[in-house]
Amino acid sequence: MSWRIDVAVHTPAHAALGDLLSYASDRALAPGTLVRVPLGRREVLGVVWRSALDEGEVHAAPPAPDASAMTLKPVGIALDGLAPLGEAWRDLVMFTARYYQRSLGEIALAALPPQLRDLTNVQLSRRLKRQAPPAQAPADHTPQAMQAPQALPVALTQEQSEALARIEAGSGTFLLFGSTGSGKTEVYLRAVATLLERQPDAQALVMVPEINLTPQLETRFKARFDARFGNGSVVSLHSGMTHPQRLASWLAAHSGAARIVLGTRMAVFASMPGLQLIVVDEEHDPSYKQQEGARYSARDLAVWRGQRENARVLLGSATPSLESWHQSRPAAGTDSGGRYQRLAMPSRVGAGALPTVRTVDMNLQPGKTVISGVLLDAIGQRVARGEQSMVFLNRRGYAPVLACGDCGWKSECPHCSAYRVFHKIDRTLRCHHCGFAERVPRACPACGNLDIAPVGRGTERLEEHLGELFADVKRPDGTPVRIARIDADSTRAQGALESQLAAVHAGEVDVLVGTQMIAKGHDFRRITLVAAINPDGALFSSDFRAPERLFSLLMQSAGRAGRDAAYLAAQGTTAEMWLQTHHGQHPLFAALRRHDYTSFAEPELEDRRAAGMPPFAFQALLRADARTQEAAQAFLTAASAAADVLEGADRVTRYPAVPLAIQRVANVERAQMLLESPSRAALQRLLAAWQPLLHALRREPEGKGVIRWLIDVDPHSI
Repeated sequence: MSWRIDVAVHTPAHAALGDLLSYASDRALAPGTLVRVPLGRREVLGVVWRSALDEGEVHAAPPAPDASAMTLKPVGIALDGLAPLGEAWRDLVMFTARYYQRSLGEIALAALPPQLRDLTNVQLSRRLKRQAPPAQAPADHTPQAMQAPQALPVALTQEQSEALARIEAGSGTFLLFGSTGSGKTEVYLRAVATLLERQPDAQALVMVPEINLTPQLETRFKARFDARFGNGSVVSLHSGMTHPQRLASWLAAHSGAARIVLGTRMAVFASMPGLQLIVVDEEHDPSYKQQEGARYSARDLAVWRGQRENARVLLGSATPSLESWHQSRPAAGTDSGGRYQRLAMPSRVGAGALPTVRTVDMNLQPGKTVISGVLLDAIGQRVARGEQSMVFLNRRGYAPVLACGDCGWKSECPHCSAYRVFHKIDRTLRCHHCGFAERVPRACPACGNLDIAPVGRGTERLEEHLGELFADVKRPDGTPVRIARIDADSTRAQGALESQLAAVHAGEVDVLVGTQMIAKGHDFRRITLVAAINPDGALFSSDFRAPERLFSLLMQSAGRAGRDAAYLAAQGTTAEMWLQTHHGQHPLFAALRRHDYTSFAEPELEDRRAAGMPPFAFQALLRADARTQEAAQAFLTAASAAADVLEGADRVTRYPAVPLAIQRVANVERAQMLLESPSRAALQRLLAAWQPLLHALRREPEGKGVIRWLIDVDPHSI
């Protein structure tokens, strides 16, 4: 008997091949089974899926009525040694594909570890028999300064106890609104511990926004749980791991051997049959939104997955996203309130006070001042007392532009509509968009002038400038001031980030300079002063989310100061946050000075309600990449006209096509069109019905020159 098997394979949405491909098998295969199947000239990994024709059941293929009937290709091999992927996991993948307008196989295969695609049954059997190694270095190999003494639970504050009691008594999604240093991580640890003790087969997923936050979190979780549940009970999943590490962690989670999975946004797709709790730390962070390929929001999928699997979802942040804040609003009058339960923890652990926020009016400073005299004096006082300071500038490199003062030449990228950044450390001009780099010219390429100079400042130049300013300042032991820089350039080498963070924790750094990599999530115990050098750029951005991101980043930065109340008391000092700004009276800074997220969020929500913007409306972007800007915009304009005939098109506003802010990257012109609707369902129906028209449009004259198109649902940047 021959069976027809419908399989999800990796076919990108723009390929228009459909979600499922049919194959023949000599035996029935359960949905969720991993198989190898022929696709063109290759053999690829696929997932046996439910067929739309057989209501989810694998069924026997009827004999062909005549020779002209289509002959199905046979399935290669099935990875029988691996338990089929569960129905809940397949539902998550299907929802993601439908909601974010991608193909089913593209989501399903991207969610699996890459090495799984190449294993035979024999190799897989060996992997399953082998003891799964830890995904990261064992705890005793972690730098001493990064090992927090967390093996024994600490005493809970009243706010932590109340939050845990409400989590234990309730269900659904919770927003843990806790100030920086209020002990949100301890709440996560206790919630996970309670779950695992109560249910022997339960699993928990803990997500962080960035890879650099996983080492310290993994150290704390391993110290707390390894002794109780075994060395393999905590595993990590993120893109910084090797393929064998990712496979070992995924197999441990899929089999249930791993009780806790720590990871970045990709971990939301981990196969966890016993999932009962999902924690999304720093839920406001834009890093949870994927910006390549399938542009999903891991935070939103975590909430959906919790609802599907009846698992509690705990969203934690000191500066929640306005969407989550709105969804956790209490009931008032005719408003029944949001879908989330809000848990407030406004106090810092150990009676520590939030840092005092001071602003420096740069309008009163001499021209071209980088760091004001009062801020330099404040940092110098901290150095003299043996304390640490952090200087935050969200721009890496030495200078954003290299320019000629005679002819006006600037270091433009020949392949992008952007400038190449000057990196002094290796004397290169490097484009941060396409990666094109070349040596700094000895003279101006346009006029031959030898006097070409950097314009503006990045972290590399700021580090150098601070070194010059503090050249004569001594530490308490008489040694020179030690300045370190942490950004994407300084941490490029394997293990560089871990060693640099360890140096900061050990007190080997006096002044830490960095980008947003150091501004959130890190538990620096000796930093007592944080300074933001140039935060004004986002105040007047055309992106309506820019103020929200700026407030969050600054408040998170402030939270790195004064996290250890005992250390502050011993030093006889207080924590401070310094802001150098030309707009000190801006309402955003006024709310920041009071550490009052509510006074920032509520007016911002009212402005969005009046303007009909998220979370009171729903958006999507249709983007087109083409060889010319005219071709990209022509495709988008034709697509908008084609949508006129679709049912419900009148409920979705389609704005004119415009170039992106950086319209050319790697010699590809980019344009976009914004779609907006007060109804999520209406927007989704239009997008689903639009897909066939967009595929057909690629074959029309309007589609000539278009390289690719994509749909971005719930975009984070417009």
